[in-house]
Formats: sequence, structure tokens, C-alpha cells
Amino acid sequence: MRVFIILVVLCCFASCREQVTVKPAAMLRLDYPAPSYSVVATDCPYAFHKNNYATLRTKNNCWMNLEYPEMNATVYLTYQKVTDNIDSLLYDAQKLTYEHNIKAQGIFEQPRVDAINDVYGMFYAIDGNAATQSQFYVTDSINHFVTGSLYFKAKPNYDSIYPAVMYLRNDIRRIMETISWEE
Repeated sequence: MRVFIILVVLCCFASCREQVTVKPAAMLRLDYPAPSYSVVATDCPYAFHKNNYATLRTKNNCWMNLEYPEMNATVYLTYQKVTDNIDSLLYDAQKLTYEHNIKAQGIFEQPRVDAINDVYGMFYAIDGNAATQSQFYVTDSINHFVTGSLYFKAKPNYDSIYPAVMYLRNDIRRIMETISWEE
């Protein structure tokens, strides 16, 4: 019996001739083009800078979609005229964001105040496996109200889409920073 155990141990050691190499930790590398922006000029009462990487699709009522085909993502922009209903528009924008609180790991708010250009709003960064990763609204509080939402055409897996989310959040912030109202 002892001889059998010694033979098994020797066979195990003799079969391990290949050296074990430790592999470095790998991360997914997604490269997106450096953003370049141009002004979106339409018949709508607002204008902003959009990333040239995105395709603009205009809808009725000055609603717009910024599509990022390689990322399988779309930023949906919705325009509404303010007619003594600013409270309900603000409530709806905030309610829509916080409905994702069930799946979100956290919702972070970043206010936008530009008194010189009459642009006030809020940017929401939604972390986790929520349906949307970013939302925002901007308004002049008197005439114009624009909301925006980022959606991917895939089941949300925050770890996988994180690089795209960060790239698109910068684009959304650029929209908020450059929006101007046309009278």
C-alpha cells in the first residue's frame, strides 16, 4: 500500500513539467474617439453643442434623439414650453429620475446655475443596473424646459457599460453647459 501511494505522488510531481505563469489582471479596453462638437441649429427655440460622433434625429415638437450607434445608446431630449406649469414640469423630471431608485446603487445630483444665460437645471448620475444611467433637465424658468435621458439598447450591466456611460455623461454635461434659448 505504501509503495502505491509513493508511486501516485511521484506520478503527480513528474507530470508537472510546465511552469505556472501568473497572468496580470485584465480590464476591458474600449476606445472612443476624442469628442469634437458642433452647434445644433434647428427651428426649435433652443440650441446646443453636440458631439459629432452622435447622429441627430429630430422628432415632432422639437424633441430630439442623439444616437451613438457604436455604443448602442441614445440620449433622448424632450422640449416643453413653460406655461405657468414649471412646478409640474420640475416634479415630473425629478419623479422620473427617482423611479430608478429601485435598481440604482446611488443617484448623484449636480446642479447647473448659469444666471448670465438664464440656464438652470440638474444633472443626475445614476449608478447601478438601472434602465437609465444619466438624466437631466434645464430651464429658463419662464419659457423653456428641456429634459434628457440616456438609455442603452441592451440589458443594463453597469460594469460592462461603464466606459460608455462616462463618455456620454461628459457629452450630456456639454449639452447642459452650451444650451441657449432662442426667442
